[in-house]
Amino acid sequence: MHKKIVLLPGDGIGKEVTTEGKKVLDKIAQVFNHQFEYEYAAIGHDAIESTGNPLPDETLIKLKNCDAILFGAVGHPKYDNDPTLKVRPEQGLLKMRKELGLYANLRPIKLFDELLHTSSIKPEVLKGSDILFFRELTGDVYFGEKGRKDGRDTAFDLMIYHRYEVERIAHKAFQAARTRRKKVTSVDKANVLESSRLWREVVQEVGKQYPDVQLEHQFIDAAAMKLIQNPRGFDVVLTGNLFGDILTDEASQIAGSMGLLASASVGDTVGLYEPIHGSAHDITGKGIANPLASILSVALLLDISFGMKQESEAVITAVEAVLKQGFRTGDIADTSTDKVKILNTSTMGSKVVEQIENKEPINMTALNTASFIASIS
Repeated sequence: MHKKIVLLPGDGIGKEVTTEGKKVLDKIAQVFNHQFEYEYAAIGHDAIESTGNPLPDETLIKLKNCDAILFGAVGHPKYDNDPTLKVRPEQGLLKMRKELGLYANLRPIKLFDELLHTSSIKPEVLKGSDILFFRELTGDVYFGEKGRKDGRDTAFDLMIYHRYEVERIAHKAFQAARTRRKKVTSVDKANVLESSRLWREVVQEVGKQYPDVQLEHQFIDAAAMKLIQNPRGFDVVLTGNLFGDILTDEASQIAGSMGLLASASVGDTVGLYEPIHGSAHDITGKGIANPLASILSVALLLDISFGMKQESEAVITAVEAVLKQGFRTGDIADTSTDKVKILNTSTMGSKVVEQIENKEPINMTALNTASFIASIS
């Protein structure tokens, strides 16, 4: 099979982890007899430095003419330290989502038993947690009208949702729940926000079309608490852009590290796959970034965009095998045990590639990720 993939390394450690993701793609192509054609494109701070635009037209053209996108991260301390700058790396990411119609962000929180100790939450609370987040990506305060008034002493951001935006992501969440434990938790703030009242109203209407799926509603503050208190109580979580941004970062600590969590942003055309972590300039160039989130994003890419379920499972199994053998990057290492072997970014990627080359038998019980994602492909 021949497929065209655009690589968007972006900023900071995005470049380092995307390199490892590509190594895995290359090995999958070799082992399973596929041909992957790559194009590189600029986004974020690097694009601003070279073109003045966080998402150059040349990049957007490439993105609209490919089969899938593997993305790294955007961001730079320069912009964090100067909020008055008008052109910012994150604008490129937001525009990309809007232009490509990537309205649904999927973030699976799937724990590896070998890494339960890396979370600050007790292992007995975490064990067995398996959550799939559906975060709406193209509405909410991120895209509503914003500005300053009263001599710039007053700022505003409009939180806005349209019925169709809620309907389309709700359908995807319910469809995915049918392949899992048949439960959707919709998170909003309907006791305060009118946009949340529309959200709840529409989700309830869509839910009636899926009578086999249990629907519950939670306010964002309660959901944030219960996510730590009892993560096993969640199956599919459906929520808006702002609340989803916060909850999924919180959920990353269930897994113990952002370096472990993959994500997919999908709509009705091309799919974008990325680790959920940022550009992390404080560790850029040190070779200590965890590439597993980017590698697991490759697994999602293979499954969702290409329908390559066996190949996707091979990647996940390879990651599991590497962890079982005691290999870790520093962010997930328990240095109190002699069994742990700490690797740098590149070596960790190479270890996963070695496991794919070995073509070890696939442990289907460990591969829920591929199966529950399949429903939205």
